Amino acid sequence: MRILIVEDNPDILANLYGFLEPKGYTLDSARNGYGGLALASEHSYDVIILDVMLPGLNGLELCQKLRSELRTPTPVLMLTARDSVTDKVAGFNSGADDYLVKPYSLAELDVRLKALVRRAGGLSVGQELRFGGLRFDQDLQEASRDGARIVLTRTGYILLRVLMAAAPRIVRREELEQAIWGEDRPGSDALRTHIHALRQAVDKPFAFPMIRTVSGVGYRLVESDAHE
Repeated sequence: MRILIVEDNPDILANLYGFLEPKGYTLDSARNGYGGLALASEHSYDVIILDVMLPGLNGLELCQKLRSELRTPTPVLMLTARDSVTDKVAGFNSGADDYLVKPYSLAELDVRLKALVRRAGGLSVGQELRFGGLRFDQDLQEASRDGARIVLTRTGYILLRVLMAAAPRIVRREELEQAIWGEDRPGSDALRTHIHALRQAVDKPFAFPMIRTVSGVGYRLVESDAHE
């Protein structure tokens, strides 16, 4: 596994190297956002570990540039000292796939990195999915609604694929969690946070919400505002 670490704290960086290198991982690192952006543009990585509080270009801004400018699908694990739902949503909206709140367990970090890489390799490809105004090209990993491009995280693409493939039927929470995390399921609010980020991209800019919550069951897509 080749990992890019963007972290300005030398002690945290040393701990990451001390833990991950003996496991056989190949590590590159940058101490600021611009350095991380340069490395990501020059090399290919399996996963990126990204601190939020970086000098110059912060982690949220860097993640946005990775997705919008470099258009890299590389999974991003964000490290943050902020644990509010608002902060987590901001991280997912910037393009991150997962997060860990400091202080964190290095063993859990390793498990999450492996899960991200495993999911990245297993993201389904195939024919274009269509439902209402939504289009999702699984080969190109490009989505749009009413002709306007929608940029998502890798986790967001997984959620959209599952919802579109099932539409208009209800997709149970457990089914969505299985598609994203397999057996490595995190806390109960994680799916809700990812759904919120997906709604920000798929629903917020448009006339009506297509993603509907079915209380106590899961989520479904609808074609028009008249469908409940």
